[in-house]
Amino acid sequence: MPRDTCRIREHRLPPGYRAVTLENQSLSVTLLPEKGAEIHSLVYKPQRMDVLWKSPWGLKNLTCGLSSIGAKTEAAWLDHYAGGWQEILPNGGDACSYKGAPLGFHGEASTLPWDYTVTARRSTRVAADFCVRLFRSPFVLRRSVSVHRYLPAVLLSERLTNEAEEDMHLMWGHHPAYGAPFLGGDCRIQMPGSNYQSHEVPISKVLRIPAGSRGAWPVLPGSQGQPVDLRVVPGPDQRCVEFGYLSDFQAGWYGLVNHRHGFGIGLAWPREVFPYVWLWQELRGSFGYPWYGRCYVMALEPFTSMPGTGLVKAIERDTAPLLRPGQSLEVELAAVFFAGDSVLKEIRTDGSVEFSS
Repeated sequence: MPRDTCRIREHRLPPGYRAVTLENQSLSVTLLPEKGAEIHSLVYKPQRMDVLWKSPWGLKNLTCGLSSIGAKTEAAWLDHYAGGWQEILPNGGDACSYKGAPLGFHGEASTLPWDYTVTARRSTRVAADFCVRLFRSPFVLRRSVSVHRYLPAVLLSERLTNEAEEDMHLMWGHHPAYGAPFLGGDCRIQMPGSNYQSHEVPISKVLRIPAGSRGAWPVLPGSQGQPVDLRVVPGPDQRCVEFGYLSDFQAGWYGLVNHRHGFGIGLAWPREVFPYVWLWQELRGSFGYPWYGRCYVMALEPFTSMPGTGLVKAIERDTAPLLRPGQSLEVELAAVFFAGDSVLKEIRTDGSVEFSS
């Protein structure tokens, strides 16, 4: 295609999944409607690099199916977790029961097939609308994804509606996981000032920060007795794990910059809807199923709620939003590429980036 033209195409990936790819001269983004409309790849074209992690076990054949019943929903979810970027709704983390409905690990939205329609196919803009209606909870989620001609960004516009005739609590989040070759020891996290709390229960023997620690981002006392700057991403030779929650940040955005490759990826979202960011670093530090010491991945996840132990626990912490009958939440998000390794001042949901002078 001409260098400055947008394009959208519908195709299939080798395991049989239907795929929708939107692209311009700066980026290419591929979504899988039949697999939670997840963002499977997000490529920065100048470096020909996909910033999203891919699991060693990869995409499974569509005929494998996904079990969503019983106590092993986490294993079922991980069996089919191929990396990329999922939308988590209406439950985050551990399975639980809410209003008689068994809610599996990370909820339904990331596992169900979504309907989609291509809504714009112009040289200046391409777009597709995706929609899912959940089975076990009375929510419908609509998402518009668009790419514009000269903007190195993917824009997301979403509307979540409670179709029940009763109040409903929920957990809602975005789960973009970053991996090599983009993720590495040359990566640094930039985001506005905030507070950090590590997960209360140890999830590994090689935690960077002791479980239950609290402090001001980014420097906290480490598990080895030395201060740890959480902005610095450890290289794959250091073997460590971290899981915790950022809150009280000044604005809803972060940037992840690889100084060796000379570019970064940023995410912007409405802070009033997603007041937490889950930080998950599985940096070759966990052994046994499913990681086996081989996975090097980090996720920075805007979320409505914490902790990551299921909706019931979030309700107890008063962090789970409540939607009245017929009520909707509307949000705008942007995933933005930027060249260079300058200090960020702000990333906005319209896809614009401002650097500090």
